[in-house]
Amino acid sequence: MSVATLRRAAKESVSGLPREFWWLWTSTLVNRLGAFVATFMALYLTLERGYSASFAGLVAALHGLGGVISSLGAGVMADRMGRRPTLLIAQTSTAASVALLGFMEHPAAIAVVACLVGMTSNASRPAVQAMMADIVRPEDRVRAFALNYWAINLGFAISSMCAGLVAEYSYLAGFLGEAALTLVCAVLVFLRLPESRPERSAATAKSEAEVGLGTVLRDGRFMGVVGLSFLISLIFMQGSVGLPVAMGLDGWSPSDYGLVIAVNGVLIVALQIPVTRFIEHRDPQRLLVISALLAGYGFGLTAFAGSIGVYALTVCVWTLAEIINSPTQMGLVVRLSPVHGRGRYQGVYTMSWSVAALVAPLMAGYVIDRFGSAWLWGSCAAIGTVAALGYWALMRRLPEAEPAGAPGAPGASAAPVTAEAPEKPEKTDAQVPGA
Repeated sequence: MSVATLRRAAKESVSGLPREFWWLWTSTLVNRLGAFVATFMALYLTLERGYSASFAGLVAALHGLGGVISSLGAGVMADRMGRRPTLLIAQTSTAASVALLGFMEHPAAIAVVACLVGMTSNASRPAVQAMMADIVRPEDRVRAFALNYWAINLGFAISSMCAGLVAEYSYLAGFLGEAALTLVCAVLVFLRLPESRPERSAATAKSEAEVGLGTVLRDGRFMGVVGLSFLISLIFMQGSVGLPVAMGLDGWSPSDYGLVIAVNGVLIVALQIPVTRFIEHRDPQRLLVISALLAGYGFGLTAFAGSIGVYALTVCVWTLAEIINSPTQMGLVVRLSPVHGRGRYQGVYTMSWSVAALVAPLMAGYVIDRFGSAWLWGSCAAIGTVAALGYWALMRRLPEAEPAGAPGAPGASAAPVTAEAPEKPEKTDAQVPGA
């Protein structure tokens, strides 16, 4: 492939997205560059503070519980107060709570503040996703979500390397560094991002008032997506909770696990954009079914791994599932969300990942202790099969997508109040309606 071809492909991948999206993308990247707490919290508690592994697990669970609590509240805030105020509140409070956590010494104080960090850090997600749906046209959303997911993984890969060096010098410096970068995100939002919540009119006021959390929970099709998201998340979480435990029991060292799991980040950074260009306008039902099977059986193959190379191969399989599933499922969530209820819908969707973060460690520990790691990987294959069947059944009954810009339609694009209209990209032969 020539340099000119690569350059043209890269240009097509990023063209046509509004300027506001790229400021939001930059904010995401900066935020993930400072991801210290999520990566090194367990090591900080066990090595630096001398607490037990059980206490470290409790703190991790409380951090996840905070995320579950804030998902719903932040979604309501994004709809009522607006996306921009919700982001500013979430990011400034995250910076304050992360910095505070670095100074906590008493176990109870650490546990309480860790739960607070989980609440504040997770509160920005529904607003980010709702804002992205507001400012990006329907036909470009899969690509936009993929680019945002790519930024998350690129920032995490860089932060993991840098944070490791910082931790050797001072864990407190890591906490303060994350707090500082989160404040930078808040400044970017304040200076560069206008409010994107769709304008309210008399015609939409009644329908908007009817979109409450009860509305979301009674939306059977959407809650089906949330349930399937939970199953998929439960599988993917095993890469960070089940896999290291199983490899350790098989005699592999932490550095061996680090080498294997690094394949995940490298592949996402290398393949997310080209794979998304390939799948962007393809049948979402088929993509979600394939991704569920790849996730389940990718982890299922781990039962047969006996070398680092085979472990790495299994990571390649389920990483491909992750690359396909994330932007496709996010596009489906937006498609099913009414314009004036996007915050609440995104909040409930985000909660599925938070609940999975709570359940996955308990599931891995129980199954490995009682039955062995092979049963865990077999369970992942079974869950992936169930999720694939669920996607097939759900998408069979999915209505046709609304035309771009249809007012008040679920998943329709709504331009931000003060934002410029996005530039229309060039149409390619691969672009077909209904994607």
